[in-house]
Order: sequence, then structure tokens, then C-alpha cells
Amino acid sequence: MAEIHTRVLIIGSGPAGYTAGVYASRALLEPILVQGMEPGGQLTTTTEVENWPGEIEIQGPELMQKMEAHARATGCEIVTDIITDLDLSRRPFTAKGDSGSIYTADSVILATGARAKWLGLPSEEKFKGYGVSACATCDGFFYRGEEICVVGGGNTAVEEALFLTKFASKVTLIHRRDELRAEKILQERLLRNPKIEPLWFHEVVEILGTEDPKGVTGVRVKHVKTGEEKEIPCKGVFIAIGHAPASELVKDQVETHMGGYVVTKPGSTETSVPGVFAAGDLTDWKYRQAVTSAGMGCMAALDAEHFLSEQE
Repeated sequence: MAEIHTRVLIIGSGPAGYTAGVYASRALLEPILVQGMEPGGQLTTTTEVENWPGEIEIQGPELMQKMEAHARATGCEIVTDIITDLDLSRRPFTAKGDSGSIYTADSVILATGARAKWLGLPSEEKFKGYGVSACATCDGFFYRGEEICVVGGGNTAVEEALFLTKFASKVTLIHRRDELRAEKILQERLLRNPKIEPLWFHEVVEILGTEDPKGVTGVRVKHVKTGEEKEIPCKGVFIAIGHAPASELVKDQVETHMGGYVVTKPGSTETSVPGVFAAGDLTDWKYRQAVTSAGMGCMAALDAEHFLSEQE
């Protein structure tokens, strides 16, 4: 069992983690970055990114490959492992990897991001991977010429619905209210698209399907005001109701709020534990953009550098 010591341990590999890796390497802190379960994070499951400065349009996975390559080029050691346990009760901090490796660190940057939320229906769980998905870009092409439903009303839901019109014959967007929370430009695109039909004031109560072969045949929806139910035929259901922070490793060790987001001090990435910093979607319930995550990754590395120089 290898034991590895580092001055800065970065946990997570989205824009926040990789940017922290670049800055910590340039500060000669020789950081180790542990990629986690989904190297590249949520951007690896998006297609066109049109709001990354300097790239008019770039594919999400390509952007993350570039960031990883940049972090490596500056000297960041990138490890394919998953941190399963983290002890922040004393310094050096100790992290256990799924590989069996033990990492000890003088400072830690948490950049574990967020992941998709689900409706929590038994029928949703039953058909996950058989017509129920939270990633249009991963699974959209399976539904060429089919009717599909998207659940949600924010940016994610509208982006997924628009993307799915490339494949589907019809997309029904199911939303609990009668207005969207998405950016105005996305709303305009959605309402102009002849393939998309919004269904306002409805929520999904059950996902319908067959056992053999296993697959989705439709959804049962309920009007949130009248309680009236009806069925909508579809072959795929995409759940796009937001994200929850991946804070399981630290939820009892650092201060959290808003359902698990890590609290940082105003104008800083410092958490409630000295020497532990947090960046990206793990702390950000408001903006949740690649560019803001990267900015926080930079801040976290600079904060860690400052902390370590004070310790000396």
C-alpha cells in the first residue's frame, strides 16, 4: 500500500480542479490531483460549449482534455483514483484511495463538483439506462425518430430539449410551472422550435414501460393544480431538474449549507477547516459555470499557497 505525501492534494478534475492544478504547479507546490469517478466532470457529458472565453464553440470533452493536458504540462501529477475516505481532523490531512493508496497532504483543495438530481420515483430507478437518463448528450442518439420527454425548466432542461431535437421527432418539455428559469436566449430558441412542445403545470408521477424487452413506453403526468392525470407516449425520458453537490466526503467535517454545498468565507475559498479550500460547483449553487469554476480553482490554489507559506 503506497503512502504518498503532497503539499497540495486536489480532489476532483473539472474546470476547478484542473485550474487549481495549473496554478499550484506554477507556484512550485508539486500538487497531486486525484481525478475521481468522472474525470473531466460534468463538462464531459455536454456537447457544444459556446461560453468559454476564447473558444467560439468547443465540445465539452475536448475542453476538458485540453485542461488536463495543460495541468500535466505545468507539472501537476494527475492520478486516476477515487478518494473514498478523507480525514480533515488533523494535519497532515489523510485521504484513502479506492486503489489502496494513502495520500497525506499539508493542504487540500476540494473540487468534487455536483451531479444530476433524480425525481426519486421507483419507476425511474427501474428504467435507468433503459430509457431514463440524465444526460442527453450521452444517450440522445439512441432516439432517432422517436418521441421523448424532458423534465425540468432551467438551463439544463432547455439545453437538453434543444439538443434532443437533432434526433427526436418530438420533444415534450414537462415543467411544474408555466415559465422557465433558463436564460432568455435559450427560452427563445426553445419556444421557436417546432419539434418542442412545452407542457406547463405538470409533474411526472410514473414512468411507464415494458419488462421484456425492458424499455420506456411513456410517462404518467399530473396537473399540479387540478390533479388530473394523463399519459404521454415516449421512448425516452431525460431528467434535467438540477444538480446536487458531491459533498459526501466532507459533509460532517466542514460547514455546509443549501442542501450540502460547502461554505467558503466571503471573497475566499477557505472552508471552516484551516488548510482546506473548496472551489467550483461544490460550493457554487448560484452561477454553476465552467468559467466561474475555473476562476475559483485559481483562487483556491493561490489561497493554498498563501496558507502554506504562513505555516512555514
